[in-house]
Amino acid sequence: MSENNQEVKDLINSFKEDEYFDFVNLHIHSKYSDGNADFEDIIRQARELNFRKIAICDHNTVEGHLKYTDKILLPAVEFDCWYKFVFLHIIAYGIDVENPVLNKFYAKTKRGTEKDIVRIFAHRNLQKLIEAIHQAGGIAVLAHPACCWAINLDKYVGKLVDIGLDGIEVYYPYQRHRRFFKFHSAREVKEIAEKYNLIKTGGTDCHSRNIQYVETGVEDV
Repeated sequence: MSENNQEVKDLINSFKEDEYFDFVNLHIHSKYSDGNADFEDIIRQARELNFRKIAICDHNTVEGHLKYTDKILLPAVEFDCWYKFVFLHIIAYGIDVENPVLNKFYAKTKRGTEKDIVRIFAHRNLQKLIEAIHQAGGIAVLAHPACCWAINLDKYVGKLVDIGLDGIEVYYPYQRHRRFFKFHSAREVKEIAEKYNLIKTGGTDCHSRNIQYVETGVEDV
């Protein structure tokens, strides 16, 4: 593990559960993928809302991070992958966005960052991707795991841990379409994170122009 990998882990581990969504949001999308907000406007909003840290993790691209940097911003990217016949999203946090080791995993066209029908045909080798994320100084986290198609999520996450998974998204509101396509509970996800000693991350998966989180009143148990 590199010094930067450990720094990223220590940073995320320093966030408290009650800070997520209102002061820490590690899952936001901009217009560089399928979001509706300008990258720099997300940063502006986060500053005005007194966020401690945010991560803009566009699908399969770091184009925004190559143009904008800010101390409030944790470099990130969300990759579409398949593993063991299961489609999943892996978020890379804290990567050196200029490290060429990840270049072959980025989308080659804009359609590869925003069109579901294109992204679902991703052919990224997950083990090699995680190795590249680590080489680029980052950590690999399983996004919105309650929506993972795996029949036995515990066993599946165990396999991901064996190939280098560092964390799992525990604090996630499951709004929009993910509210209706859940196969596991948020409680189960938290128990799995603790079982495998995984880093717990969280974010709203915001795609709107306004990044301020609004409660829906839906309880995810």
